[in-house]
Amino acid sequence: MKLRKRLGCLHAHYSNIEYIENVLAPYNIELVHFVDPGLMNRLTSDQNFNEVDAQQKVKEQMEWIAQSNIDAILITCTNYIAILQEDHLSISVPIYKLDEPFFDFICNIQQPHTLLFTNAATVEGTMERLRLFADTYQKSLNIEVVVLNNMFDLIMQGRKKEYDQEVARMLEQLIYDDKIISVAQLSMVDAAQLVEAKTGRSITNPLRTFVTSIVKELDLEEKLH
Repeated sequence: MKLRKRLGCLHAHYSNIEYIENVLAPYNIELVHFVDPGLMNRLTSDQNFNEVDAQQKVKEQMEWIAQSNIDAILITCTNYIAILQEDHLSISVPIYKLDEPFFDFICNIQQPHTLLFTNAATVEGTMERLRLFADTYQKSLNIEVVVLNNMFDLIMQGRKKEYDQEVARMLEQLIYDDKIISVAQLSMVDAAQLVEAKTGRSITNPLRTFVTSIVKELDLEEKLH
């Protein structure tokens, strides 16, 4: 049996840990979590804290994680991914971005597609990266972005159950339009899965596409039972 890989996971919120732990539980991998909700708070509330400061902070975080005896780094926060400047890093550890396999999936959808967010602050950075990804692989996008407003504060306040209920309620209203629907944020996965189970309609999320990709990239084996 191969040696167990160690994956360092950088999150902007503690709620993301459980998603990654659960989805990789069947595999022989050790997860080491690093969480910093402060960066997003500074970006949205401190006018003296600018993008250059944020880029420096993420650079420091990445280099700290890389020195923690890990085999690869996973970034789960879309804002962190958008801020990261890989060409400024002095590390050799592979970096995986949760949403890139998701982008690949989206770029191969030809039909009209609705992409949902609850955090308006992540939309611009995510869509800019998605468009760049599509251009790189010469794909065309047919996407409508919908932001479910007044919900993200619930997750930041630790009111996840209420958040899931509100997101699920909105998803149920949208899903009957016969459009392909995806949720862009990890925090929306539980609500999407609830609606899938209830309606039988598929709602793609970044977690589903990520697992297939990371298992292949790190050559992960399932645990022996």
